[in-house]
Amino acid sequence: MSPAAPRASPTSQTPAEQFFALARQRIPKFLLAISALLIVPIAWLYGIPPAAGFAVGALLSWFNFRLLARGVEALGDRIVDQHRRERGHVIVVRFVLRYLLVALIAYAIFKGSLGAFRGFLFGVCTPVAAMMMEAAYEAYMALRRGY
Repeated sequence: MSPAAPRASPTSQTPAEQFFALARQRIPKFLLAISALLIVPIAWLYGIPPAAGFAVGALLSWFNFRLLARGVEALGDRIVDQHRRERGHVIVVRFVLRYLLVALIAYAIFKGSLGAFRGFLFGVCTPVAAMMMEAAYEAYMALRRGY
């Protein structure tokens, strides 16, 4: 954070703003919890290759989500603060390389085992479930606390 782009300090935020600002930290935790809860049933119902594919997909999704959140924050900081040292095209290249990595891993799994590939695709979708859990949690807290 640079002095040219001041942000509101956590103490100047309302409790509701503080709660909603923590969503970026809660979503990866939901993602890991979903993955941990589903890995054993997937292995039991479908076998080890789909469970391994699911684990790889979920781990890659967790990693990808964290990098995406950092990239969006860096891009926002870059837009707000024109004098940052990091160039905009470097941020964009990171976005592209991240998805290229996902595609390469998916291709390698696809060539190795169709069952593992199906599990991988399911694992890659875990951020959607995590964001839905976050939305439900936010709705519950908003109704409970009156945000």
